[in-house]
Amino acid sequence: KRLVKGWLDSAEMDLLSIEKIIDDEFLAPVVCFHAQQCVEKSFKAYSESKGQKVPRTHDVIRLYGIIESMLNIEIDRELLQKVNDLYIDARYPSELSLLPDGRPYLENAREFYNYAKDIFEQVKKEIQ
Repeated sequence: KRLVKGWLDSAEMDLLSIEKIIDDEFLAPVVCFHAQQCVEKSFKAYSESKGQKVPRTHDVIRLYGIIESMLNIEIDRELLQKVNDLYIDARYPSELSLLPDGRPYLENAREFYNYAKDIFEQVKKEIQ
């Protein structure tokens, strides 16, 4: 399906973008944003592949809830919640930080990248 491929391609672009900036501490929030986007688009690809209507939301918890019973992959729910919380905070400066402990460091960014990449690869395998 064209839309499934579009979602997967877009998720992969987020991963490739991360790979180009993953070593720059200053860009750690951008890495986090792209990680969230990758997870979101992966879930939307899976939803589309199952003929589900893809809701217009950035909430990966909600998206996962829609596909959870059909999707046979390992999900760290605590990390998924953290990724979900990144979306707005990564896009807009605020007095609040991206993470409870403050601005993300490369260690955090790499953790979110690895998580997003793992979800992407598992979802892609499930679709194929």
